[in-house]
Amino acid sequence: MTRTLTDKTLLVAGGAKNLGGLISRRGAEAGANVVVHYNSDASRGDAEATADAVRAAGREALLVQGDLTRPDGVTALFDAATDRFGGVDVAVNTVGKVLKKPFVDTTEAEYDEMAAVNSKAAYFFLQEGGRRVNDDGRIITIVTSLLAAFTGLYSTYAGQKAPVEHYTRAAAKEFAPRGISVTAIAPGPMDTPFFYGQETDDAVAYHRSQSLNGELTKIEDIEPIVRFLATDGWWITGQTIFANGGYTTR
Repeated sequence: MTRTLTDKTLLVAGGAKNLGGLISRRGAEAGANVVVHYNSDASRGDAEATADAVRAAGREALLVQGDLTRPDGVTALFDAATDRFGGVDVAVNTVGKVLKKPFVDTTEAEYDEMAAVNSKAAYFFLQEGGRRVNDDGRIITIVTSLLAAFTGLYSTYAGQKAPVEHYTRAAAKEFAPRGISVTAIAPGPMDTPFFYGQETDDAVAYHRSQSLNGELTKIEDIEPIVRFLATDGWWITGQTIFANGGYTTR
């Protein structure tokens, strides 16, 4: 049976710009109403532009601002989606933060922030998804291909994304009786501002050289995988899918 996003509710955490913005826009083009989450006032303009694009595609958009490192922020996001649309069918978490820094120089404050953004927020997003996503729904989290890398300097980024793999497996097993599939996607370094702020020109050249075509991962490479998992790829669950052009594998 073909599954589609027509008349479904798609919630995208970090849905204002970059990969999250593209997921929001393409989801609307595929027929979904979209809940566009954004974190701060700095990204409100991007969130409003994405919501406008959703409406231009003929679908409804809801903007929700919130800090997802706080469980009550996650709950408020799902509350808003449920109040507006009656429930959530597909919940996608694109939230993340990169820190490239030597292990011995990382401060406790940096560790705590990375843990909150990359691990804690993901945990409570999955928890709330398990409570609130409709039967036969989908929950998808964006992680990182550095989970399969043997490298330094990303101890807190890869280290705090690593638990999300087990959260995904545990949630997939526990939510299975309601037909909810739970997956994670691990892109390679993506060609967005999220990536370049941490990297020197030499490092960027190295990251490019590790893919099959000498390019960074593009958001257009990842969004179709999200859409597939949300529709006909529903039978895939509990998995981390490495989508990186050969950057890392295991």
